[in-house]
Amino acid sequence: MNIADGSFFVIVGPSGCGKTTLLRILAGLDQPTEGSVDIDRKSPAKPINSMVFQGESIFPWMTVWDNAAFGLKARRVANAEITDTVKYFLDRTGLTPFADAFPHQLSGGMKQRVSIARAFANDPEILLMDEPFSALDEQNKTILQQELLRIWDETRKTVLFITHSVDEAITLGDQIMIMTAAPGRLKSLLTVPFERPRNVIEMRANPEYGTMVREIWQYLAEEVSQSNAVAPRKQDISNG
Repeated sequence: MNIADGSFFVIVGPSGCGKTTLLRILAGLDQPTEGSVDIDRKSPAKPINSMVFQGESIFPWMTVWDNAAFGLKARRVANAEITDTVKYFLDRTGLTPFADAFPHQLSGGMKQRVSIARAFANDPEILLMDEPFSALDEQNKTILQQELLRIWDETRKTVLFITHSVDEAITLGDQIMIMTAAPGRLKSLLTVPFERPRNVIEMRANPEYGTMVREIWQYLAEEVSQSNAVAPRKQDISNG
């Protein structure tokens, strides 16, 4: 599998197929038992990756501003650059009025905005996102999808995004990798045909969108059916 620089690459697959494990290997949090990962680094000064986790991962004792600046400060970036960068991404995520707020004062959607701002501000080679919107209601999820697309259009950062949502995969991705049931393999690699920039609501009214949703669901249904067919059945045990 090859992922183009500056692309938005989405991974979907049945539960337990290894999507998060793959992302953790790319992040350096887990080690592969075999195979290899090669990343073409454009700048040795940049971190290889930043990760946005599924659950809340911002520091509760830090303000929104300090959370967003954390990676830059850890890399000892000049203060002026930190100020400009954090200001830019807080503005792009709508968090500027909450720069001095603490996480307990924010909604779930706003906390994920902080995570996104922190990840983009750190300017990594690759941005890894593990179902960052899965815990949000549909309204907040749609709003954050649109905001993420807008920020990504400006930065063209290479993104690897995991989701269980077929709608989300098509809405965000340039390419979608469909994985088989465990042990996870590459089942199919689809190119999303919709031009950018995208409007989340308008593109879902496109008949071609519905066609692609059905295609992906068919792939996933095949894997779930096969997985259920080979699952071990429980044995009935009697005392007689």
